[in-house]
Amino acid sequence: MTTDTEPDTEPDTESETGSETTLISIDDFAKVQLRTAKVLEVEPHPKADKLWLLTVDGGGETRQIVAGVRAHYTQEELKGRTIVMVWNLQPATIRGVESRGMLLAVADQDVVRLLGPDGKVAPGCQVH
Repeated sequence: MTTDTEPDTEPDTESETGSETTLISIDDFAKVQLRTAKVLEVEPHPKADKLWLLTVDGGGETRQIVAGVRAHYTQEELKGRTIVMVWNLQPATIRGVESRGMLLAVADQDVVRLLGPDGKVAPGCQVH
């Protein structure tokens, strides 16, 4: 039991279109570094037909990320594009290739769209 002066330590859940959602605190959300990145290079993943290897500029630092959007975007559509990505995600090895971040996208049934700014911004801008 909690009182008005004690924080609730149990994770809250809310129904969202029939599924349970675990709520996070604003402090948890503040740990996520979202920033803009410009896609510099796009190459096919050598071991996966659905993955692209993206070299991105996150504002003074270049990284490689593995992105599962190959069925939805061509190399030409991605190269030069400014995306929003999770910058401080722990590196992960995906099919033998290290990925140092994750791009953000929205899926609506079979349609996938990348998240990005609605105008020109520099690589490395913090997303609020």
